[in-house]
Amino acid sequence: MSASLNACWPEARLLGLADDHLVELDGHRLEPATADAFKALRSDAAQAGFELAIASGFRDFERQLSIFNGKWQGQRPVHDDRGLALDVAAMDVDHRLAAILRFSALPGASRHHWGTDLDLYCRRSQGQQPLALSPREYGPNGPQGQLAAWLVDNAGRHGFFLPYGQDRGGVAVEPWHLSYAPVSEPLLAQLTPKLLEKALTDSELAGKEQILPRLSELHRRYVANIAEPS
Repeated sequence: MSASLNACWPEARLLGLADDHLVELDGHRLEPATADAFKALRSDAAQAGFELAIASGFRDFERQLSIFNGKWQGQRPVHDDRGLALDVAAMDVDHRLAAILRFSALPGASRHHWGTDLDLYCRRSQGQQPLALSPREYGPNGPQGQLAAWLVDNAGRHGFFLPYGQDRGGVAVEPWHLSYAPVSEPLLAQLTPKLLEKALTDSELAGKEQILPRLSELHRRYVANIAEPS
């Protein structure tokens, strides 16, 4: 059995502060067992007519910190579920956090830190259109609609599931986001609010003074609040 299936990971790996456990695949980095499972999924998808490609794999703490801080400070766009731009500077703290965390995780809390989660698309279906990873693209009439339906029916046969396959009042629906359950499921249990608080306290997180007192609730709503693996 792969060492990557060990149920107990170092804190640095859980928080996206280490990348020594990853392998490279198609220009992205993944946890080894996840990479092997993706190859099998990709082969299965090819038989169904899809040219499966990775849009995003591992993302480290510093990258997630840059994304979150940019949105908190109004330097990166924040939008609602319809894709309309929001003015986060005009919001109170709770509404600002809800708007940002709907689409972007807190640093240290992103599932992409583990190398077990990846955003997927069909290269053939997308053609020359820029990929936005938007609900419209993966809807019934979008270029990725058929792939989205296929993943719902077939990803589980290779150990993958869609953690954000339904709107549970936290993170928005992400039909492109797959997670390799044999590795990611025990990791979620290890990523406690206390561990996350330790990492964020030592970071340059924008809004830290407002966020840390709310961390237990944010963890419940945006980290632990996912679909169950099938």
